Amino acid sequence: MMAGVDREYEGAAASFEPLRPTLMRVAYRMLGSVADAEDMVQEAFIRWMGTDRNEVREPEAFLRRTVTRLCLDRLKSAQRQRETYVGEWLPEPVLEEEEDQDVTLPLMLALERLSPLERAAFLLHDVFGLGFEEVAASIQRDAAACRQLAARARNHIREARPRFRVEKERGLELANAFFTASRSGDMKTLAAMLAADVSVHADGGGKRSAAMQPIAGFDAVMKFHEALAALFRQKGSKLVRAGFVNGLPGFVTLEADGELQTTALEFEDGKIAAIYVMRNPDKLRHLH
Repeated sequence: MMAGVDREYEGAAASFEPLRPTLMRVAYRMLGSVADAEDMVQEAFIRWMGTDRNEVREPEAFLRRTVTRLCLDRLKSAQRQRETYVGEWLPEPVLEEEEDQDVTLPLMLALERLSPLERAAFLLHDVFGLGFEEVAASIQRDAAACRQLAARARNHIREARPRFRVEKERGLELANAFFTASRSGDMKTLAAMLAADVSVHADGGGKRSAAMQPIAGFDAVMKFHEALAALFRQKGSKLVRAGFVNGLPGFVTLEADGELQTTALEFEDGKIAAIYVMRNPDKLRHLH
């Protein structure tokens, strides 16, 4: 009996595991949570084990549909939880060696303003390149409705698309320069890096100190960093690694309280237009 179960598991896993990274990309971009995305992909695997796989002609399409539907259900409850979230909500940081220009952090924040169906239609068609017939099969709406959903989503988030691409090496150079200036208190260098309408967005989730609302404008952001620099001089902040955080140049630090923190920088015309800081320890567990 156990041998049969093992063979069933191995057979399902052999066809599922090569698709897991693609399914994780879909689930994470739908949900903005690594843990939730992992749960949805694992649930899809459990369902895959219970499926007559000989009847499935296109496993990738079948599993993508399964994950999308699971994510749509999860989004409904997630939206209710976001209404009671303490402070500003940011998606969980995902670290990448290369920049991802398809779904950057600002775009993920813009996706939060869409309905679950708009979000799914946009991601499946505009980001993952699926035809509207396949989108329709995934979200159980007709193709014409999916076109409308994607068009509405596109209009809502057009401004969040990256318009000023920073080359990889330049982006990492700027991220390192920002880390050095902000931690050492070199306000002159920091000021030269910031755009006039720069903003800071921090997510502490009520677990660690963080600004409850965005800090907007050059003067306010400079004042904020002057106060931080005084703290860094007393308590320190250690660079763990630089890289791309949700498609943006950034870095991971170890702060004085022993917790990790990620910082991602959005650039416009070579200046920092937005600074995104993740401090919520619940959203940083997967980085340990």
